[in-house]
Parts: sequence; structure tokens; C-alpha cells
Amino acid sequence: MNQHMKNIGSLERWTIENSVDLYGIRNWGGGYFDISDKGEVTINTKGDDPANTVSMMDIISGIKDRGLGMPILLRLGNILQSRISLLHENFKTAIKNFGYKGKYRGVYPIKVNQQQQVVEEVTHFGSLYHHGLEAGSKAELIAAISLLKDPEACLICNGYKDEEFIDLGLYARKMGFKCFFVIEMPSELPLILERAAKLKIKPLIGLRIKLSSRAGGHWTESGGDRSIFGLSMNQVIETVDYLKERGMIDCLQLLHYHLGSQIPNIRDIRFAVVEACRVYAGLVDEGAPMGYLDLGGGLAVDYDGSHTNFTSSRNYTLAEYCADIIEVIMGTLDDQEVPHPTIITESGRAMVAYYSVLLFNIIDVSSFQTLPIPDKLAEDTHEMIINLKEVLNTLTLKNLQECYNDALYYRDEIRQLFKHGNLSLRERAISENIFWHILKRIAEALKKLKKIPSELEGIENALADIYYGNFSIFQSLPDSWAIDQLFPVMPVHRLNEAPVKNAILADITCDCDGKIDKFIDTHDVKNSLPLHELKPDEDYYLGVFLVGAYQETLGDLHNLFGDTNIVSIEIKQNGDFKFVREIEGDSVAEILSYVEYDTKAMVVSFRESAEKAVRKGLITPHERQKIMKAYQSGLRGYTYFER
Repeated sequence: MNQHMKNIGSLERWTIENSVDLYGIRNWGGGYFDISDKGEVTINTKGDDPANTVSMMDIISGIKDRGLGMPILLRLGNILQSRISLLHENFKTAIKNFGYKGKYRGVYPIKVNQQQQVVEEVTHFGSLYHHGLEAGSKAELIAAISLLKDPEACLICNGYKDEEFIDLGLYARKMGFKCFFVIEMPSELPLILERAAKLKIKPLIGLRIKLSSRAGGHWTESGGDRSIFGLSMNQVIETVDYLKERGMIDCLQLLHYHLGSQIPNIRDIRFAVVEACRVYAGLVDEGAPMGYLDLGGGLAVDYDGSHTNFTSSRNYTLAEYCADIIEVIMGTLDDQEVPHPTIITESGRAMVAYYSVLLFNIIDVSSFQTLPIPDKLAEDTHEMIINLKEVLNTLTLKNLQECYNDALYYRDEIRQLFKHGNLSLRERAISENIFWHILKRIAEALKKLKKIPSELEGIENALADIYYGNFSIFQSLPDSWAIDQLFPVMPVHRLNEAPVKNAILADITCDCDGKIDKFIDTHDVKNSLPLHELKPDEDYYLGVFLVGAYQETLGDLHNLFGDTNIVSIEIKQNGDFKFVREIEGDSVAEILSYVEYDTKAMVVSFRESAEKAVRKGLITPHERQKIMKAYQSGLRGYTYFER
């Protein structure tokens, strides 16, 4: 039972602080999101200055005025800039406080969000800090070397590397890029050295190692002895010997590992750094110059705001993350008198998650409703239905659990009778109606209890309404469907009103998996979301927050719903904002072309069908004209629900 449902009385008693607590916005919002006195979600990229606050509803109004429909992916450039700055400034503070003698260089893994605007803005905002890029494929490398302009920034090349990939990286090195080839498998090194010799370019080499350390969370398989990428300790020594034999040991300058994405527990991060430092010191002892220690990704996002080691959270702050890394590296390497390396982290999720918000409107609601029950049932009513009605009549606060169990028993017996042809369809309907009356009565009574019996905890979820949102979970929130990733979801307005409905969210695909029925909670996972009743002729808007990492690229074309409209804004110093970029979502014709339809041929074919209908007298020529216009207009239209 959601605690808020017990506390809701009259609408006048509901306050903004109630909504703040209910949706946890100040726990997961990172200081960027809050609720205004008007009950609207606000954005503030400089928390110490309330003058920079912008209302989400003002942004939605501007979007509508410009003719763009929901759903919208909203990108907030100021937040991306803030995330990059926070990462570097926290490392800078830790380096100064501990007296660390090396540097820090951030690297953005392009795979986290490959969209051109995102990578462009990372390199633009990151230039102040020499923030680099990580490429895991030939396409990503081609994108990286076109956008990265800073010779001090690191360009890390991971993944499978064919000859063309290697040549591009070597040419980048020759042009002044600090481009590292990270060896993932021993077979890569001979080809890199062969191409380097042919092109007369000395490569920068890094080794990716398999740590014995592992982390908790969704991506625990990224680490450990059986991770699919990286070198074992025996392979590390073989690689070192191979470089020595060819007089190329001076090329080995970087050690890399990847413990996993979204690491919730700081202890796992510390253990991994210790192990990596031991390997790093061993490579120095082997004669490699080294100089760079790449800790990979893993910096987590606190999606649920619980500040714990739960999968969708983290039990550390950004400052603690940076300080612990610096402390562990110094403590481990100083003992072995190894110079402090330049530290690289490949933080992607923590950089871009806050940067994007999915906004959509609710287009319909399926409310749980029961019909009135007559005071007296017909004389020939089956005994089981009479017994079920008696449960309803005798239900009190003291016998809730007993009545619940009795109701389940009678309902199941009635269903069996119906299956064997001993009850009519109308009798079955009457019994179902009585049963749901019982559950509603129990749900209301539970609000008066301090402790709810475990058997009765899920009743409110069984009675939850279904709110149909104008979006596709498979396109915009694939991780929610595929790996049960939790994202903060909440209304972006009417937050000065009490939400009186419990709901799950369904998208507009015709798929039973197209739903969100798990929501963040500071203590657990909720199976329903408190929402407001819809008002006639008024749109109701929800936002899904922290969706900037992975979701855009992983999204698919399920039911042929395409990319949403995208709007990028910049928040100005005075709290105003400007639209800096608008990208229209896919049209129906574009989506069909992605899956190999020839839309011109489709129009010709449909016109022929329409003409046959004219010849058969099914439609008039004038109707054919209207039908063709509707068909062609549909091809040009947005793939989502349009009013």
C-alpha cells in the first residue's frame, strides 16, 4: 500500500512537499529538477541561483506553439555541460587534496549515446578539460576523429580492429591525436605492429585486462575471469614478451579494464582499482614506460534516489568516487615507488543520463470500475454466488484476511462451474462483479491499518488503472522492457493536487510487454504509480527522466514506431530559455523505407486498388481522390498518436 494513499484527504491538504516526497524528485534529480509553487516540474542547472529556474510546462507550451507533437525527447545542454564540469572539478579537488602528482582525463564512450548532437556537445563542453572519446567500432572511430579537435584529449580505441580500423587510428596518431589502441585479444597486436611499420607510425598501445574482481548490478558479467573481453595474466606476459622481442615495449603506455556499467557499491570500485594498480606496477617492472591507467566505466546514476547499493542506485557521491580512486591509486603505487599515472575514466552513463527527458501525453485511461449489486439476488442464483455475496456483506476491518481468502475460494469454484457449463455467462459476470467489489472494499479498509498483512499487499496493484501513454517503450525506453531498468517517472504538472489514482503505464504498441509496471521507490520497487484523474479537454503530461544513456540507440522499430521528435534547449542566465535545435521524428514513409518498403511503389499499388474499387462501383472518383489524399497524408505523418 502506497503511504501517500493513506495520507490523502481533501485536495486542500495536499502540498508541493507531498509531491516532492511521493515522487522523490530531490533524491534522484541531482539538483537539476524540482517542483515549483505552481505544481510544475522545474529545471535548474545552477542550484545556487533560483533565477535560472525554468518550468517544464513553459517548455512544453513552446514546443506546441512550434507545431511539434508528443512524444518529445527533450535534451538539456546545460545539464550535459554541468555533468562534465562536475566530474573534472571533483577529480581536480581530490588530486589537490591528496597531493596526487598525475592528471585526470575524462573520456566519453560514444556507444552510450552515439547521436551526433550528443557527441558534438560532449567534445564542445569537454574541450575546457581535454575530455576525450572512446570508440568501439570503425564507425565510432570515424565519428570521433571528425569531432575531436583537442590534441591533449585521449582517443581510446576498443573493440574488434580490422586493417582499415587500425590504419585510421594510426593516421589519427600521425595527425597529432593521442590515440591508443587497446589490445582486447592477443591476435590484434601483430596486425597493429605490421600496419604501424608499413605506415611508419609508432603506435600507442594499451592492454585491457580481465580482473578477478567483479561488481554487482545488471552488468556483473563485464568483470571477472570469464569476461568476454580482455587479457588473462598469462596473455599479458605473452604480449609484453612479444613487444620486447620486437623492440616495441616503449609503445606500451596504458592499462585498461572495465568492471561493468552502473556499479552501485563503492567497495567493488576500490577492490578493482587495487588489483589494476598491482598489474600496472608489474608492467612498469617489466620495462614498459606506462603513464596512463584507464579504469573504464562504471560510475553509477542514482535512478531511484535511495543512495544505496541497490541495482538502480549507488551508495557513494561523485566526490567520494573521485577521492576513493585517487586515494587507492596513491596508496597502492606509492608503496612500490611507481610514479602516479594519468587517470582515465570512461564515464558515459553518469555524463548523459540526466541530459535527456522523455515527455509524452496520456491519450486514454482504462479505469477499474464495478457495477451496482442488487440488494437481493434472484431466487435461482447458484449457492456459490450467494456465498460470495455474503462475504461482501460481512466484511469488516477485523476479518479482512479471512474474507479475502474466502472470496478467492468462491471465485475459483465459480470459474470451474462456468468451465463445465454449470453456470451461465450472466451468472459468471455477476460473480466477477461481486468479487471486485470485495477487493475494492478491502483496499479501502487497508488505508486504516498500520501494518498490512503480506497476503493483502498487492491488492491495490490489482485495482490499478491503466494510463495509455503516447510513446513506445521499445523505441524510447528499451532497457525498461529488456532488463527491468528503473527510470524516474512522474507528472510534470498538477503537482499541487493530490494524485488519487494508482496506475500502470501502457504504451501505444499492440504488445503485452509495452508497459511500465515497476516504478522507483526509496525503500523498494513500486508496482503502480500515483497519478491524477484526467480533466476533460486538458492534456496530461508525464516525464521519464534520466534517459540519456543507451536508450536512443538501443530503441527498435516495434510496430513501426520511429524516433520521436527531439528538442534541445539552452537555459539562459535570467531563467529564460531558447530552442537551439529541433529534429523532427520519423515519418511513416521513413520508417517503412527502413524496413525495405518502396513507398512510391506502395502509392502506385494503392492507387490501382482504389481505381478497381471505382470500376466496381464501390467508391466514386471523388471519393478515390479523398482516399488517396488520406493515404499520402498518412505516409507523411508522425508515427505516433496525433490529435
